Formats: sequence, structure tokens, C-alpha cells
Amino acid sequence: MLAEWEKLAREATAKNEPYEGYLLRLTEAEVTTRSANALAARIRNACFPVVKDFDTFDFTAIPSLSKQKVLELSRGEWVEQHYNCCLIGNAGTGKTHVATALGQAICRLGKRVKFVTAAGMVTQLEEAQQQHRLDRLLSQLERLDLLIIDELGYLSFSRGGAELLFQVFAERYERRSVLVTSNLAFSEWGSVFQGDRMTAALLDRLTHRCHIFEMNGESYRFRESMTDKKEKAPKKAK
Repeated sequence: MLAEWEKLAREATAKNEPYEGYLLRLTEAEVTTRSANALAARIRNACFPVVKDFDTFDFTAIPSLSKQKVLELSRGEWVEQHYNCCLIGNAGTGKTHVATALGQAICRLGKRVKFVTAAGMVTQLEEAQQQHRLDRLLSQLERLDLLIIDELGYLSFSRGGAELLFQVFAERYERRSVLVTSNLAFSEWGSVFQGDRMTAALLDRLTHRCHIFEMNGESYRFRESMTDKKEKAPKKAK
């Protein structure tokens, strides 16, 4: 209001606008700015690795991925209902891109989101435990509407780290939503959580109310690399 009142007052005077109309426009400008600032703060606090949306994702490259179903998730009902989401597939197929785009869509709905790699999450949990502030960190995570765990399965954890990560998943069961991306099929998650019993308990909770998408196909990065090489290759003289 402080930034806009003079300009809007001049415009209202020039148009002979009633005071109520001027006050309405001034209030709308304040609300719009506050909403934009709040969204920017939610996206910043979510710690997305890069800002990516669905308009730059090539759904045709992953025929097994339903564009309609993914875009439906961007409406956020699944987060309201405390469902989970799993994106499973080999490396380079856009799982992180889809997870980021979904996370940003949920941010636009006014929800609190956090993006972190599985290895990063375990590191934070172990450090918090060592510094006797694990309960504080778990409380902070509990307040998130959506926790995105990226790259589960790329790096192995210690037994203690796996147990801490299991605790995060277990405490969010039917209370908050989790989105997981992984290059491992569910049958291989035992290598991450170091035991069939813990893995079975985790999958039982995670997949009970869950949207599961398989994203297998040719790597985006490999395909782009090959395209670049072809474009840069010298053309043979005719």
C-alpha cells in the first residue's frame, strides 16, 4: 500500500473514481503482492534443485507415464487426503523433473513443501541425532504438507541412517504426504533399508494410499548428448 497509494490516487483522481473504488484497488494490490511474496517464500523454502514445470517436460518420451493422471495430481487433492506418490524408473527419465513440477504446483496451492535427496535427508537426521535435536527436526518435518524424497536407492545408508529414514516415513503415514523418486523397483528396496522386515513394513505404509508411476525409458541426458554430438559433427562435403 505504501508503494502504490500515490500512483493509484492520481489515477483515481484523473478518472473521478469514487473513494471506495480507489480503496478496493489499493487493497487488491496489497493482497496480490502478499500472495506473490508468500508463494516465492514457499518455493524458496522448499529447496528445489532447479525451477522446472510441466511445460518443459516431454511426456511423449515416457509412454508409460500418463500425462492426464500426473496433471491431475497438480490439483493437490492427494495431498489433502494424505496420499503418497512414487515415481519409479531408471536414471535420466525425468523423475526429478516431475517431482519438482508437482512440488511447485502444491506450493501454489498454499501448502508447505520440502525437497531433499534421500542421502541428504539421512545426513540431516544423523547430524540432528548427534546434536540432540532430532525431535526438533522431526517436528519441523511433521509440519510439511508434502515431503519430496529424491533419488532413493542411488546411495546406500548405514543401518542407523536407514532406521531414521524409516521413522520419517512411518510418522507421516496417513498424516502427511510423501513423494519418492527411485531408480530401484520395490523388490530391490531391501538393499536400501538393509532387511526384509523393515522394507516390508515401509512399503506396506508407503503404498497403502499411493499413486505409483513407472518411468522407464531412454535417458533424457543420453538422448540430448547424442543429439548434440550429431549437430556438432562436421558435415561431409558432397
